[in-house]
Amino acid sequence: MEIYQLRTFVTVAWEGSITRASELLFLSQPAVSAHIKTLEDELGLVLFDRTPRGMSLTGHGAKLLEKAEQMLTLHRDLMDEARRIKGGVSGKIHVGSNRSTSALMVGKLLTRLAEIAPDIEVALEYGSSSEIVRSIRSGGLDAGFYTDDGNQATELETIEVDRIEIFLAAPRDWTHDPARPHWHRLARMPWICPASNTCCGRAAEALFERNGFRPEKLVSVDQETVTRTLIAGGVGVGLLHTDTAKEAEAKGEIQLLGGVQYEVRVLFAYLCRRAQDPLLEAVSTEVRNIIG
Repeated sequence: MEIYQLRTFVTVAWEGSITRASELLFLSQPAVSAHIKTLEDELGLVLFDRTPRGMSLTGHGAKLLEKAEQMLTLHRDLMDEARRIKGGVSGKIHVGSNRSTSALMVGKLLTRLAEIAPDIEVALEYGSSSEIVRSIRSGGLDAGFYTDDGNQATELETIEVDRIEIFLAAPRDWTHDPARPHWHRLARMPWICPASNTCCGRAAEALFERNGFRPEKLVSVDQETVTRTLIAGGVGVGLLHTDTAKEAEAKGEIQLLGGVQYEVRVLFAYLCRRAQDPLLEAVSTEVRNIIG
């Protein structure tokens, strides 16, 4: 029995889905299934019922879940104590990140750790904010940077590292009065939007509700560079983060409508109960030092 098999078992149990567990553990679905099968074969027990709605713990699986969680905690404690005995802080820490909103902070953190804690290895794993939060909770990630969705996660220790402004962008020369958006006219245009669980997706939904309309057409795009290109090409309107929006406006590609539409916090987070973990202490201290 391997620790990674127990971690997979616990994650599938919490998520109730091979698909979601594979996303949180950054493994393929066949790999997750193989971990569960190997564990079941070794224990001689069926841990899950496979149903059309997902993975449901059997009675045996439910009885073993708490023990598996305890073993994962003991394994972390053992590794922490070994690092203390060795002296100094070393080891590998798995950190989640949004590609666009967290990129600058991640770069600063990696540079600083390379200078003052070269024995700490950071394994970066990318995902959406919701995926990062779920993976921190399940133990697939030690910590992560993500955009705040407004839901309080009391089990997480969070550090605000940045605030990002979001602008509404339209094709160049779309209107002679960009300071006063015509919302009824905008409702008839295609809107280029990412998924509703992203910061720009949430911002779009808040904007629709605030102004009392739904676009007649939504174009789903999950890369900001693509969104920028489509807006500049006259395909529709969409939301852009500050740096992208200002750069595109300065180059004459787009026009910005009505100023800042939404502001979102970028957070660094880890489980409160792991606050004494030497690796997390070292990394979170440097995050705080970077933001001043």
